Amino acid sequence: MDINLFKFCSSLKALGYLMILMVAAIIVVSYYAVVVVTWGPKLLVGGLDSVLSFAIIVVFHILLILLTWCYFMVVFRDPGSVPENWRPVSEEYNLEEGPMTSSDCVVPETLNSTWSSSDGQERRPAVGYCIQCQNGKPPRCHHCSVCQRCVLKMDHHCVWVVNCVGAYNYKFFLLFLLYTFLETTLDTLALLPSFINFFGEAKNHSASPGNLSIIFLAFVINLAFALSLLCFIVMHVSLLSSNTTSIEVYEKRRAVRWKYDLGRKTNFEQVFGKKKALWLFPLYSEDDFSSIPALHGLDFPTRSDVEA
Repeated sequence: MDINLFKFCSSLKALGYLMILMVAAIIVVSYYAVVVVTWGPKLLVGGLDSVLSFAIIVVFHILLILLTWCYFMVVFRDPGSVPENWRPVSEEYNLEEGPMTSSDCVVPETLNSTWSSSDGQERRPAVGYCIQCQNGKPPRCHHCSVCQRCVLKMDHHCVWVVNCVGAYNYKFFLLFLLYTFLETTLDTLALLPSFINFFGEAKNHSASPGNLSIIFLAFVINLAFALSLLCFIVMHVSLLSSNTTSIEVYEKRRAVRWKYDLGRKTNFEQVFGKKKALWLFPLYSEDDFSSIPALHGLDFPTRSDVEA
């Protein structure tokens, strides 16, 4: 009996909905432990404890709003789909010769397909053809076996958001990582005193067993997530600084000079836009969309364009 691995991969998408419930559960547990049990009651004590409690609760809610906003933007924002019957625009187009035909600009995607450049070196074509989607593939586009479609500037499929991370939502994903790391770090530090006193209070039965369990669980979960997210952030900062996706890492290692690396400042703007006021929010300005082609996921400037 033949087994269709692609259908098996697409069925894994259902597991992502369990991840969404898990994210919601972690938020609820952390909120109860930090706000309701630990720092909320200290608002009525007065003095320095009340000031510190107020500051922690305010920062907690600001980060929670931002990470939730970014999370929903990553979940519900299309990462970027290839337009139907997409064909690349020829760089050699002029009015006398007319546009190139589809046979000139779209090449069936095969692992061994290469072309010879003017310097005599063999290179892979900039665009290809997806057999699964029966459509052209823009540069940096990849087919996702889980979503069963091609995704523009695909970075990876994230089970935590039940969606691919691509050209249209990569900024939102990075902001989600950042705010979740800050939130879990704040929760860990806020719960640290209660966690240190956990064993003494449990031994003396001076606190509710249910509350002690919630504090212990919330501290361990937030600490684990903070440490793991720190690794992800460091990795994606490195990728962002060189204008590379997770899928392109191995391709970049084989290249002498990565063609999409335009310098750290320009690489950053290719993802976050040029409007500084919106860098920390999951939003783009109209000017960024009109002036930065990479945000559309179909055309990407290269080093040769900048150096020319």
